[in-house]
Amino acid sequence: MMQQEPRLVWLTGLSGSGKSTLALRLEHYLFHKGFKVFLLDGDNVRNGLNSDLSFTAEDRKENLRRVGEVAKLMLDAGLVVLCAFISPSESERALVKVIVGASRFTEVYINCALEVCENRDTKGLYAKARRGLISNFTGISAPYEIPLHPDLELQTDKESIEESMYKLISFVEPQLQDRQPAKAFSER
Repeated sequence: MMQQEPRLVWLTGLSGSGKSTLALRLEHYLFHKGFKVFLLDGDNVRNGLNSDLSFTAEDRKENLRRVGEVAKLMLDAGLVVLCAFISPSESERALVKVIVGASRFTEVYINCALEVCENRDTKGLYAKARRGLISNFTGISAPYEIPLHPDLELQTDKESIEESMYKLISFVEPQLQDRQPAKAFSER
């Protein structure tokens, strides 16, 4: 009915790597191509659905579990869902993949050197984390597990945003093409 394949595109990487920027641009591109798409990211989820959670390891896991469950509902409705989350743990990303189903999950690793992420940090979060004002900050006082087998890796510290977008669109868009011709109402 939606004339698209439901898919979760999961962008993971350090704060400042370019996840949200790429996800927002991908959302705009897909929307203008006629896809029914929705973007979930840390800011819009943490301010509402998950406002009761902190940044402890347990709460981070629960945050991503909830996001996975919401994404699954959206996929079941036929949408394309884009998620931009640091998601520092391989096991947490694997959990989301299990929740939504491996056939509907695309993992995109936004690879960017820590130094570059720190230089891009307009909110000063890395500086606060280095001074001990923010605990459990991924990349500084909390680990980030590099994805073992991402479906796509973008090196945003070595390529322009346009190069990264071209690679992202070229990889994702074919996965969204409706593989089933629409049936006439009388055939259903």
